[in-house]
Amino acid sequence: MNRSIYLTVLISLATLIISCTVKNDKPVIQNHKDIPYIQDFSIKYLPDGDDIKLLNVACDRNGYVQVFSSEGLMRPSGGQFLFPGKLVKDYHYKPVSDKNIKGMGTYLDQLVYIDDTAVLSNAWAGKLYSGHRMEGARIFEGGNDFKFLVSDGRKIHLIKDSVILWKGDYPGEIRDIKYEESDNTFRILGKNEISVLNPDRKEVEKVYTGNDLTCFETVPGKIFAGTLDGYFIIDGATKQISREKTDKLPCSEITVIKSINKDIWMGTTHGAFKLRDDGKFDYYASERWLPSDNVIDIAEGPENSVLILTENGLAGICFREMTLHDKAMFYEKQVRERHIRHGFNATVSGLVNGDVTTGSLEDSDNDGLWTSMYLAGQAFRYTVTKEDEALNNISESLDAMERLYTINPVPGFPSRSF
Repeated sequence: MNRSIYLTVLISLATLIISCTVKNDKPVIQNHKDIPYIQDFSIKYLPDGDDIKLLNVACDRNGYVQVFSSEGLMRPSGGQFLFPGKLVKDYHYKPVSDKNIKGMGTYLDQLVYIDDTAVLSNAWAGKLYSGHRMEGARIFEGGNDFKFLVSDGRKIHLIKDSVILWKGDYPGEIRDIKYEESDNTFRILGKNEISVLNPDRKEVEKVYTGNDLTCFETVPGKIFAGTLDGYFIIDGATKQISREKTDKLPCSEITVIKSINKDIWMGTTHGAFKLRDDGKFDYYASERWLPSDNVIDIAEGPENSVLILTENGLAGICFREMTLHDKAMFYEKQVRERHIRHGFNATVSGLVNGDVTTGSLEDSDNDGLWTSMYLAGQAFRYTVTKEDEALNNISESLDAMERLYTINPVPGFPSRSF
């Protein structure tokens, strides 16, 4: 049987499978409505060097992403799905990049920094430069009307326009500060307690005492508190626990909690996950999704993405609307660019950190298997679309499959590869 007969039989079979028979025995092509859905995928960014300690990540209203590290401010460079980018030194705005930055965050969707002198930003025409007069200041959070609560981990200064509105000593070790707009209060996470500062009354009220606190997040009416063994929720109004601690999680050692577009995300020592309304989780872990599983920080990213900072790099979890056809064409393009060896749908091995440019095509005893599957898929594609590209792919794959029978001297015996 020559290859033209093979081709005719293959396409006829595809047509038969796609068609169904009605009472008058005339085949009718079934139609599928290709409804768009949300597809998630990861783009990773790796630092140059193993000695860089990554501390937190933030993104402003313009989609500009920065990472604060032991080497100062960094930014993502390059990167796309299956092609990791890099985290490089940020020289974009030297008056900021050259400063001795101690911390970074966002306020009103703009990037804000703290150095050894002030809370400052490149936004608002550069007018935000509020001196804090606190040696060792590194933690800050913005409240209403450009008031900032600043701390070195022990002392607290409430400042505005370089004026100290109030200062005091915290009875513990401050790890984080959050502002809750609904009641105009600052929530303070200590090593063994959670407290609330009312900037109008200038007093700190302790609302929870316990061990193993690691992180927290505030949303209107609630405080989510993470621990070494799960999380619990405190009612924002009553200051009482409204949900007892749960450890029935993908990983219960919580390192960071963030509210992003009304969704609660949690980072752990073994990946990150999003809480779902049905009580289940969307879980992102291992090198398919993250540079490493130990999550340091989470932030809202540009274009409907979520930024997950790990100890070994940054991952942007992207959420894109696409159809099944869009997804099929993405993988089709990937196959044509990466996997064609002598017409076979072949294996790429030796990849470093998932970068396909570091790998090479290899022969495999599965070359015939994967190619036959690809060949059948292209036959279905051609039956429906009649695209010349699909027909060319069929012809190329048939050439490779046919040669498996002719490359060895045993008639009728197919080789596995060559």
